[in-house]
Amino acid sequence: MKKQLALLSVATMIALSGCAKITTNDNLANNSPNGNHSEMNNSDMNHSTTGQVPKGLKEAKNPTYKVGSQAIIKAGHMEGMNGAAATIVGAYATTAYAVSYTPVTGGEKVTNHKWVIHEEIKEASGKPYEPGAKVDLEADHMKGMNSATASIDSAEQTTVYMVDYTPTTGGEKVKNHKWVTESELSKDGTIGGGDMSGMKR
Repeated sequence: MKKQLALLSVATMIALSGCAKITTNDNLANNSPNGNHSEMNNSDMNHSTTGQVPKGLKEAKNPTYKVGSQAIIKAGHMEGMNGAAATIVGAYATTAYAVSYTPVTGGEKVTNHKWVIHEEIKEASGKPYEPGAKVDLEADHMKGMNSATASIDSAEQTTVYMVDYTPTTGGEKVKNHKWVTESELSKDGTIGGGDMSGMKR
């Protein structure tokens, strides 16, 4: 009888040990920054930043959307962005680029990423780059972007805005998102810019 009880205890311990091991692995998978769950939630994109801007970036002298005013975002860079109400945090005159690059951390090539600005290019030239030019990035909007070599897909001299907004899909407020161009903002949900004078705080 004692022998049977001992065998039963050993079997119970092995079973419990197996369950504990499975639970631990599941927890590790759920907490992994490289897991499928976090990728599906677009965690590679830095949703909020400190609000610091690159050296040499100049504030726009007379932006269509003043700092502190409200606008509607008409861009889908991230889930829940299109149609969201935004508060303008900063407005800067620069050249905005759509770029394609392979993350330095590995993974699939990112194509037509919007936006990287001229001041976020390593040792940027004095003139805007033409489509097809190869550049080294100093932006960190997404995981693996900083130090990656990119190809310029398109260039647009414009005012870019740093914005705060709450995703239309719910969730926490996104602060200091970089960047939204002037053509991606609207005062009433229509495509293009607009006079925000009536919506100043």
